[in-house]
Amino acid sequence: MQESQPQRTLTESNQLSATLWGVRGGYPVPGSGTTEFGGNTTCLEVWAGPHLIIIDAGTGIVGLSAKLMDEARRAGTDNTPAPIQGTLLFTHGHHDHTQGLPFFAPLRSSRCTFDVLGPRVFGQDWDKVLSRALHPSIYPVPLEQLCGMRSVRNVYERQVIVLTHVGAKPVLCELDDGVPLVPPGAVEIRLYHSGHHPRGGSMIYNIRYHNKGLVFATDTEGYEGGDQRLIDLAQDTDLLIHDAEYNQHEYTGPPLVRQGWGHSTWHQAVEVGQKANVKRLALTHHHAPHDDAALQQIEQEAQAVFPAAFVAREGTTIVL
Repeated sequence: MQESQPQRTLTESNQLSATLWGVRGGYPVPGSGTTEFGGNTTCLEVWAGPHLIIIDAGTGIVGLSAKLMDEARRAGTDNTPAPIQGTLLFTHGHHDHTQGLPFFAPLRSSRCTFDVLGPRVFGQDWDKVLSRALHPSIYPVPLEQLCGMRSVRNVYERQVIVLTHVGAKPVLCELDDGVPLVPPGAVEIRLYHSGHHPRGGSMIYNIRYHNKGLVFATDTEGYEGGDQRLIDLAQDTDLLIHDAEYNQHEYTGPPLVRQGWGHSTWHQAVEVGQKANVKRLALTHHHAPHDDAALQQIEQEAQAVFPAAFVAREGTTIVL
């Protein structure tokens, strides 16, 4: 794997890459104390060959929006930007994973096409969850006026999302009759709906492309001995991006006990990474009070246990 600053263009390749645009949990933390690791909330940009996949729309998606629009302008002709097409996946509906959505400019452009997928939570379909995030009391442009949003659909754990070619709607395959046959060159996204995050859980995504894979597992809390279903999902994967909000003292207290809050310690994330035999482990969803010095300390301690671990830094691109 290679790490670099994001330099992705709209040209095709057979690479699978991930760029971290937001790695913070809870709320954005700007300022001099977060310059190394970043202060934006969760957003991940994935390129699987020509396929753009975005996971979550925390405030990190604002920087991604500017980058994509700039690329589209440079790739266009006669002052007409090139179209942007992609798939936007959501893990769940909490505000630190949706608060940047109104400021994602491609959704306001008729030249852009995005299919949006998320879990059914709080007893509501995903379009209703997003409508609440874009309620007129919060933002003046409602969901139905985002002309770059082609479709909004629910996804369930017993499905596989298949991306066949750019411009086509994602295909949702049911797993009830066995593993679906994925066409050569297609992107396969498997799902695990973790119930460990209040209320309604969080969707975990396993993206596979050309024999490479990454698993995005934020807002999940560890089990004693490791979450075996997550370990199975991430087995031998190239990159696991795992929630690691707390250190052990913050998790168990005193004075404040955070067990049951739906987030993991870095120890729990490392345990999953070790048992799944992942090649790299990115620790993410940083606790808002953790400044750069605190995260440097966590990285040192985690790497002493599992050298393949590192603390996620906003702006880092990982090529698998």
